[in-house]
Amino acid sequence: MPSVFNVTLLIAVLLFYQTMESQSKKYSLYVVGFYNVENLFDTIDDPQTIDEDFTPTGKNHYSLDDYKNKIKNTASVISKIGGTKTKKGPTILGLAEIENFNVINDLIHSAELNKLGYQIIHFDSPDRRGIDVALIYQEALFLPLETEIIEVKLWNEEGARIYTRDILYVTGILGDEQIHVIVNHWPSRRGGKIRSEPKRMKTAYMVNQLTNRIFSESPKAKVLILGDFNDDPTDHSIKKLLFQPSSAENNVIKLFFNPMEFMFKKGWNTMAYRDALHLFDQIILSKPLISKDQEYQGLRYYRAGIFNPSYLIKQDGKYKGYPLRSFENNRYSGGFSDHFPVFIELIMPFSDQIP
Repeated sequence: MPSVFNVTLLIAVLLFYQTMESQSKKYSLYVVGFYNVENLFDTIDDPQTIDEDFTPTGKNHYSLDDYKNKIKNTASVISKIGGTKTKKGPTILGLAEIENFNVINDLIHSAELNKLGYQIIHFDSPDRRGIDVALIYQEALFLPLETEIIEVKLWNEEGARIYTRDILYVTGILGDEQIHVIVNHWPSRRGGKIRSEPKRMKTAYMVNQLTNRIFSESPKAKVLILGDFNDDPTDHSIKKLLFQPSSAENNVIKLFFNPMEFMFKKGWNTMAYRDALHLFDQIILSKPLISKDQEYQGLRYYRAGIFNPSYLIKQDGKYKGYPLRSFENNRYSGGFSDHFPVFIELIMPFSDQIP
C-alpha cells in the first residue's frame, strides 16, 4: 500500500475537515504528483545531447521493445498515483528525466493513459544529457494560463558553464482557483554532497526569488513547489534557503509546509543513493493551502503520500527495499524507476461528489 501522511501535524485543519464531512458536504478532489521516471529516452541518437547509451548499439543496448515496455510500465504507474479515491490518475503531474516532447507524447497516448485526457507542458532544457522536466495535466480539470522557464546558470571552479535542467513555472486554474506550480530537478550529488551543494543552493535561491515575485504580486497565492531536489527535506538548501523570508521592505510573508519532512523523519524514502535511503522527491505547499483561517477559502490540502506498492520495490538481493529501477548493469532491466512517485490530495467544497 502507498505510504500516506494524514495531516497529523495540523490537527485543527483535520478537525475542520472532519466537521465539514460530518455535515455531509461534498468535495472535489484533485491529485497533484511528481515522478522522476528514470531515463525515459527514445532509441534515437540526438546529436545535440549525450544520449548514445540509450540506443540499440549504445552501452545499455536499448531496443525499441525496451522503449515500448518502459512507456507501458511508466504509464501504468502514473495511472495509479493517488488512486485510492479517484482511480483517475493525477490531475497534474510533474515529470523529471524525460528526454523530449515525443516520449511524453507517447506516454500520454499509451493504452494506460490515453483515456485520461492529458496534455503536455514541456520545454527543451540545456542539460547535456538531454533530460528535461515537464508537466502533464488533465485538460478537463486544469486550465494553464501562463508558462515560464527559469534557466539555471551554473559554473564550475574553472569557470566553465555547467548545463543543467531548467525550472518550469506554470500558473493555471484548478477548481476555479489560480494555483502556481513550480517543477524542479535540482543538480545531482555527483562529486559528493558537500562539493555539489553550492549548485543546489544556487537553484534554491532562484526558486526563492521566483516565490518572492509570486507573493509580491499575490500575497495569498497558492503555490506548489515540487520535484526531485537531490536533497532531503532537512538539508540546508530546502530548510534554510528555500524557506528564507524575503526582505522586509517587500512586505512579503512566505510560509511553507513540507509534508515530506515528517515522512523523512519517520524513515520513509523515495530513492537510494550511495547505499543510503533518501527522500529527494517532495511537494511543498504555501500557507493558503493549509491554513484554517477563514480568509483562506476554497482549494485546500488534505493529505500527502508516497506511491510505493510492493511491485515497485525490489524484493530480494543486495538492494532489497530499494525502488525497482529500469536500468541495471548496463541493461534495461524491465523495472519502473529508481524513484517512487509522490503526491498530495487537494480538496474543494463542491456540489458534486468526489470524482
